[in-house]
Amino acid sequence: MKKTVVQRDLELKLLLSRERGVPVPARLTYRTDDPYAVHITFHTRSDHPVDWTFARDLLVEGVFRPCGDGDVRVWPAKSGGRGVILLALGSPEGDALIEASSAVVSGWLEQTLRLVPPGSETEQLGLDDGLAELLSPTRTEDA
Repeated sequence: MKKTVVQRDLELKLLLSRERGVPVPARLTYRTDDPYAVHITFHTRSDHPVDWTFARDLLVEGVFRPCGDGDVRVWPAKSGGRGVILLALGSPEGDALIEASSAVVSGWLEQTLRLVPPGSETEQLGLDDGLAELLSPTRTEDA
């Protein structure tokens, strides 16, 4: 199967308090060879970008209603009269609250959902082909 990638560069906001946030350039990535996951790369001022990977379903649901437990939680909100999506990310190194434009994230998600509709993710993995190859007799077994 051909691997397809859907990417979107955007500016997120790292919320430091109710009144203060700092812009963070980021990239959303979806790959058909990893159809259940979305990847967010935060381009911080350090030498190494920060990467997060979590379930695409979590982000899709989070556009409409609060969801997630543990390290990643997502929910819709309003900021300055516009729709935003909030992402709460937690790790042993610390926690972050990120704000993203709902319109931008939803538009990117729509592209991924057109490419790989919900429920068809396993078809992208080529599991049937791999299993058939694994279970097929080899020439030495035929002899």
